[in-house]
Amino acid sequence: MDITEIIIRNEPLLRLGCFLWVFVAIAAWEILLPRRPLTVSRWIRWSNNIAVAALNAVLARVFLPAAVVGYAEVVSLQDWGLLNQVFWPNWMEIIIAVLILDFAIYLQHIFFHIVPALWRVHRMHHTDLNFDVTTGFRFHPIEMMLSLGIKFGLVTILGPAVIAVFIFEVLLSTSSIFNHGNIKIARPVDYVLRWFFVTPDMHRVHHSIMVDEINSNYGFNLAWWDRLLGTYRTHPSAGHEGMIIGVERFRTLRDLRLDRMLMQPWRRLAESSEIDQEKINR
Repeated sequence: MDITEIIIRNEPLLRLGCFLWVFVAIAAWEILLPRRPLTVSRWIRWSNNIAVAALNAVLARVFLPAAVVGYAEVVSLQDWGLLNQVFWPNWMEIIIAVLILDFAIYLQHIFFHIVPALWRVHRMHHTDLNFDVTTGFRFHPIEMMLSLGIKFGLVTILGPAVIAVFIFEVLLSTSSIFNHGNIKIARPVDYVLRWFFVTPDMHRVHHSIMVDEINSNYGFNLAWWDRLLGTYRTHPSAGHEGMIIGVERFRTLRDLRLDRMLMQPWRRLAESSEIDQEKINR
């Protein structure tokens, strides 16, 4: 049995194992050495954020039972995609595929910010009032399904090897856990790391309430795209300890509930009177 067959047969367990290992490690790091104090109960946020992740996992298996990794095998067998039209050494194909897929997710992230209809879906990720390990999987089911569809399209066009898609999927999920971690990293270490990878301090800027900061640092895994395309910002203007996390119009404890999160794409920012009243009543 070769490595491709092992991955295809065990893909869900392998990905879940990597995800849980990184989640537990970062969660423990947060508790032992937090970067910022939490302003909302961990129980309130974690219970709802984890509920969203569980719902997304169920929906993904119901509507798209064939995972992206499994679909990559179909594409490979049919010789679809650009990479299947040229013979590449395995290591080179893996590097090319992972780089292209990572860049595509970077561009997808930008579009989810600049297209109003997509932002209404994506902003649920930004309305978390704290920034920690569970923010890394707080995405609206609509965004999750759209993202899966985009990845299926990318795999069809690109034709990457199964192992390349598996590596990319693991990197995407685990890096999202890492770079949303409320963890303290020594400044010299962070400085070196962010030349290659998105660190928590780098990505936290993207979750600022300030518009110019939220529209920066779009990368999830590799830090190069932000630097190359001019969307990189080193630090928030108020500093990491003083910056405010979230979206201005969604700042109540009720907005952290699962039902409110799921309905958020249909809630208008013009609901300011209702939201302001909620803040008064808290």
